[in-house]
Amino acid sequence: MRTGGVVNVRVLMKIGIPKEIKDKENRVACTPGGVRMFVQQGHQVVVQTGAGAGSGFSDAAYAEAGARLLPTAGDVFGEAGLILKVKEPQAAEVPLICKGQVLFTYLHLAAEPALAKALMARGAVAFAYETVRVGRRLPLLEPMSEIAGRMSVIVGSYFLAKGQGGKGVLLGGVPGVLPGRVLVLGGGTAGVNAGRMAMGLGADVTILEVDLERMRFLDIALHSGAHTLYSNEQNLLDALAEVDLLIGAVLVPGAPAPKLIRRQMLRRMKTGSVFVDIAIDQGGCAESSRPTTHSSPVFLEEDVLHYCVTNMPGAYARTATQALTNVTTPYALKLANLGWEAACDQMPDLREGLNVVGGKVVHPTVAQALGL
Repeated sequence: MRTGGVVNVRVLMKIGIPKEIKDKENRVACTPGGVRMFVQQGHQVVVQTGAGAGSGFSDAAYAEAGARLLPTAGDVFGEAGLILKVKEPQAAEVPLICKGQVLFTYLHLAAEPALAKALMARGAVAFAYETVRVGRRLPLLEPMSEIAGRMSVIVGSYFLAKGQGGKGVLLGGVPGVLPGRVLVLGGGTAGVNAGRMAMGLGADVTILEVDLERMRFLDIALHSGAHTLYSNEQNLLDALAEVDLLIGAVLVPGAPAPKLIRRQMLRRMKTGSVFVDIAIDQGGCAESSRPTTHSSPVFLEEDVLHYCVTNMPGAYARTATQALTNVTTPYALKLANLGWEAACDQMPDLREGLNVVGGKVVHPTVAQALGL
């Protein structure tokens, strides 16, 4: 924060960690170990009772780390200047946000125009994990992309089972039977992890990518165990006719995912094929995609089973929480130690994460996506 033109180098902050309320979202924004780091630097931390239970972290562990337990989300939002979350504020949480309160979480506002307007109206200072950027890297999105990429093959393989509505293909095949075919759209963090997992199961893997340098990297990183194919419409059309599991792993930081799969293209796929759309947080990469939940994860469109869960890593909450805290805590400590303005001055990558402030959407790509 600034006072009389002087940047304070030390601002004691009260940090709030509410319990996530999105459907079956078992992650929590900070582990007890992360809480201990805040307390050691002189900050106060308030944690909602039961916030860590889904990830295997007890209230007692948070109390031992120095946090104070509060019974409701309203209590946490009412006391804290900095709110750490995992998922975007849900409808019941938006009214709890105070003017000037700093929110640090995943937002995906390009796909959530109503939430963007609500944060503007509440006067929040909202940072989105997914737009914090270092060069071409998105360091706060990477661990969740790694989990979602690996998980996409697990859930895709599960729903390929005949009893789950799939075509009854085992991705790894068996001696005398060809393995299943997996097509991954995008060779970024999620895509390469999906490719690695599918290769591990013994599937025939192809990754579509437009960046030739990235394809060379994939060829080396995957030890030529996966095919790379230049991503254009003709190659995609040809591949869809043979694929068993299609994984959408495309990303344009801060912007809606490009609709690479049109509805008529799905009709080229065989009945009972499975499509896992990792890009659903940003609106999905198919015209037929719509958000689903862990409680009701799939739907059928054009005889293709769609899995479009918007918080996939929540299924592996303990791993995901630990991975998330590893990367978010250093940034959250900067916000707490310096205040958001000075932290942005010192860390240009954190400034890239600023989405909403002063009643405006200030991230150019997000603003363009929302038409603001």
